[in-house]
Amino acid sequence: MSFLFSIFYTLILTIVYILAIPYLILKSRNPKYKKAIPSKFFLIDNKKFEENKIWFHSCSMGETRAIKPLIENYKDNVNLSVITNTGFDEAKTITQNVRFLPFEIFLPFWITKQKVLVVMEAELWYMLFLVAKRKGAKTFLINARISDKSYNSYKKFAFFYKMIFKNIDKVFAQSEVDKTRLEELGATNIEVIGNIKLAQLPSKKFDLQKPEGVLITAGSTHENEEELVLKSYKKEFGKLVIVPRHPERFIKVDNLIKEYIKGKNLTYHKYSENENFNSDIILVDKMGILNDIYAISDVVILGGAFEKIGGHNPIEPAYFGCKLISGKNIFNQKSLFECINNYYLVEENELGNYLEKLEELEKPSLTKAGSFEPIIKEINKWL
Repeated sequence: MSFLFSIFYTLILTIVYILAIPYLILKSRNPKYKKAIPSKFFLIDNKKFEENKIWFHSCSMGETRAIKPLIENYKDNVNLSVITNTGFDEAKTITQNVRFLPFEIFLPFWITKQKVLVVMEAELWYMLFLVAKRKGAKTFLINARISDKSYNSYKKFAFFYKMIFKNIDKVFAQSEVDKTRLEELGATNIEVIGNIKLAQLPSKKFDLQKPEGVLITAGSTHENEEELVLKSYKKEFGKLVIVPRHPERFIKVDNLIKEYIKGKNLTYHKYSENENFNSDIILVDKMGILNDIYAISDVVILGGAFEKIGGHNPIEPAYFGCKLISGKNIFNQKSLFECINNYYLVEENELGNYLEKLEELEKPSLTKAGSFEPIIKEINKWL
């Protein structure tokens, strides 16, 4: 049955691939896909991995970043494959043994023998697990989760997922609910270990003194975002702290704030000149203390998502219990936002309205933090 399914599956994918070739060639002219498409669909500059290593596979930046502490346990004994451009760039900060995962029809002759294959979250590629297992690897799916939103979609294709899970030796799930849903899809040997994206929680360096009243922090802001925050801000909301993402913009933001407060009953100072939060508006022109500021903040307006930057790490303000407001351009941080309950993604013109009703906003909470230890223990069995 599995053999016939593999033949049929490969045949369908081959037909789809042939039909898609003109589109892929056209798409590869886009600078954004200039490396990814040739690598994934034509194997250009995408050589096979060295044999007998620990092969990690993740999709994008967030997933790759989340497993970095796990990968670092194995140093030079690692191969790492990804799907997206941002994932590739992040992976390069971890190891030089990085590849784009090829389209599935190429995997039978591209995959080499590995000791272990560790796949992150929802990367359920049939040929990936089948071929890796047949070539001798122990196969693990980690941080597995079936969300409420996708649950019914998974069930519609339960037969297909049962075929995939036949080739997965062990699954590390985020919760008991996920375990039950995964079992319905054919997964076996499931261990619940929590969400490993929260295995390393934020920490602070210094205990800063919180001022009286509400403290609103605009953290990791980019060009145009400081102006948006200032236009949305009123003195009665509380004190406003602005922390630009890049230090080379400190002078520009300082001038912007000085211009903004002209003719207004607002006090202002730079943190480098007076290390307290007693003014109405404070520009933090010092690096490395953002978590310390989050620890005394009541509300965080998280930068990088009102502009098309991709957002910044929401775990940090959520961990310190700050009510969390962000723009909607969180495409680089979606996987981390999924670790949080109660946050607010708003349009630019809505920011002021949300600041008006701060008392009504709910504080965020993190999903259950996981541990890398059970995964490390399982990997080490097969080395």
